[in-house]
Amino acid sequence: MLELILGGARSGKSRLAEKLAGESGLEVVYVATSQPLDGEMNERVAQHRARRPAHWALVEEPLELARVLREQAAPGRCLLVDCLTLWLTNLLMQDDPTRLAAERDALLSCVDELPGRILLVSNETGLGVVPLGELTRRYVDEAGWLHQALAEHSQRVLFTVAGLPMVLKGDAL
Repeated sequence: MLELILGGARSGKSRLAEKLAGESGLEVVYVATSQPLDGEMNERVAQHRARRPAHWALVEEPLELARVLREQAAPGRCLLVDCLTLWLTNLLMQDDPTRLAAERDALLSCVDELPGRILLVSNETGLGVVPLGELTRRYVDEAGWLHQALAEHSQRVLFTVAGLPMVLKGDAL
């Protein structure tokens, strides 16, 4: 089952994903896409680590998400990916302009075939002011297109606001 969990910054989307993973009764593998390159990001990563159960497995992969999902997905396993927009940012910062499209296409081509439960967490960035600058506008566009494509493939899509989940597609929580 593929589930997409969207929300703004500090909306509760990661906590919701962690709750769903913990309640699944499945073995959980947390797939982290962040690259803690500064003190603030190190602090965020530490907060996430402290919240997670110690018995959850961890895979850190900033770029090759489709490969990791294919390797890690299994019946009886829940993969929690946090988060797609950090993964997208990592790809946008690569010197190779074709890398983003290749990795996005690889992700979209594999999600329907993955066994187990897959929880994808991502920031919804398209609800505010259109940002200044080519790179930030491209980021918002790419995130929006990625979310639309993944929502089509997902059995459930959730949107979190103030810690409250709303079901946009699929079964109620």
